[in-house]
Formats: sequence, C-alpha cells, structure tokens
Amino acid sequence: MIADRRLLLVHAHPDDETINSGATMARYVAEGAEVTLLTCTLGEEGEVLVPELAQLAADQADQLGGYRISELRNAMAALGVADSRFLGGAGRYRDSGMMGTAANGNPRAFWNADLDEAVGHAVAVVREVRPQVLVTYDEKGGYGHPDHIQAHRVAMAAVEAAADPGYRPDLGEPWDVAKVYWSAMPRSVLARGIEAMAALGQASPFEGLGDVDEVPFVVADEEVAAAVDGRAYASRKDAAMRAYPTQITVDGPFFALSNNLGQEVLGTEFYRLVRGRRGPAGPGPEGWEDDLFAGLDG
Repeated sequence: MIADRRLLLVHAHPDDETINSGATMARYVAEGAEVTLLTCTLGEEGEVLVPELAQLAADQADQLGGYRISELRNAMAALGVADSRFLGGAGRYRDSGMMGTAANGNPRAFWNADLDEAVGHAVAVVREVRPQVLVTYDEKGGYGHPDHIQAHRVAMAAVEAAADPGYRPDLGEPWDVAKVYWSAMPRSVLARGIEAMAALGQASPFEGLGDVDEVPFVVADEEVAAAVDGRAYASRKDAAMRAYPTQITVDGPFFALSNNLGQEVLGTEFYRLVRGRRGPAGPGPEGWEDDLFAGLDG
C-alpha cells in the first residue's frame, strides 16, 4: 500500500459528494488517507424539503446557499473529512439550476463561469493537495445538470493543466494525477435495487422512464472499473445524508430498503476509470478493483 495516499473529489453542490462517494470518503479517511473535497457552488437553487425553512429558497430570501455551507460542514464531520473547500472560495460561483431554467442565465452561475479562471482555481488545489486519485462526474454530469457538466469540464482540464510545467507557475509545482475516476451506477446494481423495491411493494423512483437503460446515470457493467466496498462505513454515510435535511429524504424508499440491498446502496460505490492504469481485480466475480489506489503501490 502506498504511503500518504491522497484523494481529491470535485463535486458541484453540497450533498453530491455524500450521495455519490460518501462511503468511499469515510473508508479512506478511516484508512489514513488524506481526503479533500472541492465543491463548486453553494447549491443555492436546490429545492427545500423542510417546510419551516422554505423561506430560504432562491425565489424567496435566497439564503439557502449559506445554510447549505453548514449542512456540508456537518456532513463532512460525519464522514471524518477535515479538508473541504469551495472552488475559488465560498460563493464565487452560483448554482446554475436545472438545464433550461432562468437560473442558467445568472451571470454568476457556474454554467457561465470563465473556464480558464475556474480551471486555474482547481489547478491551485490539485498542485497543493497533490492527489494520486481524483474523482468527479462523467461528461454528462451523471444526469445532465449544468453544474455537474461544468464540474466535469473543470476537473478534467485541471488534471491536464496541473501536470503542465508551462501552465501558471504561480499556482505551484506541477503535479500529475495518476488515476481519474468518474462516479458510475452499474446497470445490474440499479436493476437489483428496483426489483427489491418492487418485492417490497414500493414503486420505482424511475417508474416513468420504462426500462432501466433509460435512467440517465446508469452505465453498462463492463464500463465499471471499481466497486469500493464501504459498507463498514454505511452508518457514517447515513449520518452525512441526514446532515442535508433541506435536500435529502433519507427515510424514503430509495435509501431505506429493508433488506441487505439497502446497505449496498449506501455502502458500495462504483466508478469508471478514465485516466491511469487499472489495478488488480478485487475479490468479486466482476473483476472490478476494490481500491481506487489499486496498482499505485511501489
């Protein structure tokens, strides 16, 4: 195992990191790795699920972003993550809202950010943290949210620029990230989850989409490279999700399955490898890595 393992995750809004990679983050913190979260916006355009906090919403007092800073802080405490940052500083970029909404036109929206400027902010973090592994979204942002797509663009461009000695020497010494992963959901895993919900008499949250292949963020199993087993830290992920009451209903059917699959949904997280060499396969039959640092020993 390599010493001083360092993992950097680039996400769009507070709560994205916990839903996609919370168990992964908790596991690596517990194993002694340095885990850094870089969040691109405050999530100001999120829907408020707590009625008594409805006035925080963007179309009312527009104070949700500040509230979500505290939610993020509490979530990171639950996961044990000590290094959490905002791209360019808190509030530099605003949540762009869903594609096609009026929020897309806000000049401060992350979707409208100057890409060179945003990449520069990310490069400074990469060169300071010097991660061997970086995690972010695929080119579609998982399900097409403008900020997820932009986070992908910024993260991928920053990986290339950070390794270029000719790019902005004022931002620190060059650093080459060894492996880059995109968060993923294997088709077989999502299908099992939907089947389990049906067996419990619960409707699928994707019922209107028809076949599981129509779910925007699902990928073929063969595209998956890693399945990080963080089931031992599922309770930490659960606590981190509960730290976002304005955004997540943890007791809903998707996260509250009453069998072992519920723990799998919370505790096993999947990734596609898009930069670097795939490491040795883990113990599962699929041949997936079980460690994002696999192959980096020595």
